[in-house]
Amino acid sequence: MRQLRYYFNYVDTCNMCDSPAGDHKIMGQRLNQSQGYNPKSKIGISTTVMKCRNCSLIFSNPQPVPFDIQDHYGVPPEDYWRPEYFEIDKKYFGHQIETTRKLSAFREGMKALDIGAGLGKCMISLQNAGYDSYGFEPSVPFYQKAIEKMRISPEKLQLGMIEKIDYPEGSFDFITFGAVLEHLYDPSNALKKAMSWLKPGGLVHVEVPSSKYLIPKIFNFYFRLRGTNYVNNISPMHRPFHLFEFGLDSFKINGVNNNYEVAHHEYYVCDIYFIPKLFHSFFRWYMSKTDTGMQLAVWLRKR
Repeated sequence: MRQLRYYFNYVDTCNMCDSPAGDHKIMGQRLNQSQGYNPKSKIGISTTVMKCRNCSLIFSNPQPVPFDIQDHYGVPPEDYWRPEYFEIDKKYFGHQIETTRKLSAFREGMKALDIGAGLGKCMISLQNAGYDSYGFEPSVPFYQKAIEKMRISPEKLQLGMIEKIDYPEGSFDFITFGAVLEHLYDPSNALKKAMSWLKPGGLVHVEVPSSKYLIPKIFNFYFRLRGTNYVNNISPMHRPFHLFEFGLDSFKINGVNNNYEVAHHEYYVCDIYFIPKLFHSFFRWYMSKTDTGMQLAVWLRKR
């Protein structure tokens, strides 16, 4: 396995609510690889995983930062997905668009932005739904595939990271971060920047890993029984390179500083890993009833 090179930044305050380090609970350690059922048998680098007692954000401290961001995301899309991934389901992003229209009046030609556009599927779905869609993508291979294979216009899609990309203030009616915010080293600043691109009353849609997710809690309890302090949360140094897990309060409190309110939220169960299939139905039912599924989706309205 190729070992990626990192430097480490210490975190003094919560990335979403700015609470000081003294308000952060130490949860345990996370390796730079899949830990399996016996992390103590693995050799690697670990970082401390913490949870903010104020807003429930889960993150690593120190945060590992790759010397080259393309070490995380500069891989061919085929390494992630089979060829049929390039086909678009007509229902793709449909629920999110329908929910957005329920929360705000829709007009043909409203401008939408997809942050972390990947292969451009969301841009295509938004375009088909009547939006004038734009996007940007930090991964060179994904950007190239979006243009070459998905026929996304280079005039609509930029290459770059949110820290370097810019648009005029009030450019968009709708902005989406689909499976993106958990990869960014400063999610609060990313939301602040997105809000500046949004028109007053516009919506930002965000889907992120939930800090209430049941499965890591089960594994963390299992690891404690084995006499180790490893945890199953986040994956800052291996795929899918998740730096954060978010609580609903992460957005409610962050909105005070970044000029938005939570207009709507949902929890999604998603796929279940490492649990025998015999128990999947029970866990799906339990997670749907207790809001402890894998994903948290929020719609944020600019004040």
